Amino acid sequence: MVGGDELRAVMGRFPHGVAVVTVEVRGQRAGLTVASLVSLSLEPPLVGVAIRRDAALHELLRESEEFAVSLLAAGQEALAQHFARGVPPIALWEGVVLRDYEGPPQLEGAVGWLRCRIAGQHETGDHTFFVGAVESAEPGPANLPLVFHRQAYAGL
Repeated sequence: MVGGDELRAVMGRFPHGVAVVTVEVRGQRAGLTVASLVSLSLEPPLVGVAIRRDAALHELLRESEEFAVSLLAAGQEALAQHFARGVPPIALWEGVVLRDYEGPPQLEGAVGWLRCRIAGQHETGDHTFFVGAVESAEPGPANLPLVFHRQAYAGL
């Protein structure tokens, strides 16, 4: 059986797009940087994302009916690190520029945004895989994505 360190070493050689998944439940907002976002289907439009069960976002996402995804752009490394650190909720949104938008928060300046209804949840190891039915998909002002490769962020 392959161990987690071995899997991380091999998968780290493969670049992943970086996104921030956000949710708002009963006035409480949470966000988390992910590299696990995947397009699942075009008909119907579905995406999936794996969230650690010990992440603050996890339980709020389980309670929510919807979530948003901001596909980060090259140059947004600070945002990726901010939402990856597990910042306390009171400081999580301090200094973060959001789009003027109804629904779960979306980060300004991204290469694109998705708004999704939760269509399914599947326990997968130490994560839950959330399936989102895409209700809106908008391109952003940025053209170059932020990627994660060999344990570092880079723009393409």
